Amino acid sequence: MSPIRWSLLPLVILGGTLGVAAREGLLLLVPADAAPVMTLAINLLGSALLGVVVGALDDRHPRWRAALGTGAMGGFTTYSAFAVQAVASATPVLGVALVIATLAGGAVAGFLGLVAGRALVDRPGEVEDPAGAE
Repeated sequence: MSPIRWSLLPLVILGGTLGVAAREGLLLLVPADAAPVMTLAINLLGSALLGVVVGALDDRHPRWRAALGTGAMGGFTTYSAFAVQAVASATPVLGVALVIATLAGGAVAGFLGLVAGRALVDRPGEVEDPAGAE
């Protein structure tokens, strides 16, 4: 386990605040009965974006990764709302479908985001200068 970097905590809090605000803003755009579908969309998008952040930043920019990955994407996605919506679904079949779509879709979206993030920063023949890393 890596040591806690207390200097990153304010960045995680700021990112988390922005992520939660973005999620709530999107949920306010849909009627209450569409919240499970919007939560699914948010979780899939957040998984993909987290993959992009991790793939693009890797270990080079810990401050940005903490703010965007742990903070913003951690606040944007939500396991608790997903769990409640799955068990409170109109039918057990719908609840199980939501669980499968979220877990499988999140893994696929995260993988695709990781590939995309790595592709954004990998340039053939270019060697990264270690002095430029944070």
